[in-house]
Amino acid sequence: MFNRNAGIILLIALAAGLGLVAAQKVFAPSPASDRPATESITFYPQPRPLPDFNLGQSDGTRLIPGELKGHWTLVFLGFTFCPDVCPTTLADLAQAQKQWEAQPDTLRPRLVFISVDPERDTPTRLGEYVHAFHKDTLAATGDVPSLERFATSLGFVFQKVPGKHFDENPEDYTLEHSASLAVLDPDGKLAGLIRPPFNAQAIARDLQTLTEKTAP
Repeated sequence: MFNRNAGIILLIALAAGLGLVAAQKVFAPSPASDRPATESITFYPQPRPLPDFNLGQSDGTRLIPGELKGHWTLVFLGFTFCPDVCPTTLADLAQAQKQWEAQPDTLRPRLVFISVDPERDTPTRLGEYVHAFHKDTLAATGDVPSLERFATSLGFVFQKVPGKHFDENPEDYTLEHSASLAVLDPDGKLAGLIRPPFNAQAIARDLQTLTEKTAP
């Protein structure tokens, strides 16, 4: 009797397991067949359209959805007074950008630095800051509500953190912010994410591969 019951239980467990496997195959997102394997990027099952946004770029033009089409684009949140994460990340990404310089400007991957510190990061300061790392880096900012909407659409967050002397000095504060990179496809949709620590060479290869794959 024991062996028979054990056999029945085993059959039930096996059937349940097979059912789970079948369900996973049915409901799990299937990998995109036209998407090459990458080293650094975690892709979402489907690219996500971004809601409308309108931010000011350091050169005086507007950053709107149409501006992020036609290229693979990396988006990074930060601020120019950032003591460590921002300059380190921009320095790492500058190495990747140097690898892309040989590509035509119409196809070259782009990096957009979004300042979440509009109180201190004027367009002039923002432009000088990013171009010290690489001349091709784009930079933009906006009012806090616009920045919050844009960051949320990327799955990012940021928060102002007052310092000890904030009451006497309104500029005594820092900002905590997401440190990952958002990956936008040539349609301007959120396609994936790159999490730190960053490998500049892997990022360079990945964006090069994606650009070649989607080039007309």
